[in-house]
Amino acid sequence: MLNLDALPSPLWVLGTGTGVGKTFVASRIARSWAECGPVAYRKPFQTGVDRADHPEADASAVAGPGITAESHVLLRAPLSPLAAALREGRVLDLEATAAWCRRPAEGRVLLEGVGGLMVPLAPKVHFLAWATELQIPCVLVALGGLGTLNHTLLSAEALMLRGWRIESVLLNPGADGVPREAARENATLLQGFLPIPVHVLK
Repeated sequence: MLNLDALPSPLWVLGTGTGVGKTFVASRIARSWAECGPVAYRKPFQTGVDRADHPEADASAVAGPGITAESHVLLRAPLSPLAAALREGRVLDLEATAAWCRRPAEGRVLLEGVGGLMVPLAPKVHFLAWATELQIPCVLVALGGLGTLNHTLLSAEALMLRGWRIESVLLNPGADGVPREAARENATLLQGFLPIPVHVLK
């Protein structure tokens, strides 16, 4: 299994889509890191909530002893950041959000993406294009079962073509309720296509 303590900081937790378990993974990494020192968890884009301390906010799920959890852009509609911002008549300041992500922090820094890699943030700007400029490595979270081979390979290829360092692909069978054996079979198949470690979460 992946040694969470050995993961670099800063680090993105990215996903092949919505509902794959990015926040679950971010929480596990943050808690592991917090055993060794302070952790700053940052969620630059959060949709579907109207305040940072909303029970459904990802920061609320990750916060804990030794973990400072912050959100930057909050949007009420549970949509892509672009669609949610348009509903509110807002234009997102992506440069300011990048600067917010880059701020120095005490201890390790963990960032969580929003939706899938290509989720739109602004007209003609998707998440992957914006985040690439930050030059921060990532782990890629994916479902464990049917469809994950295609989604994971597409996502990994998109990241690698833009020069990202992927520390690991993490299959999360708990997100789609598939047996661990099926997830392990998919991990083995993915490992034959990818030059990076593939692990199945417990």
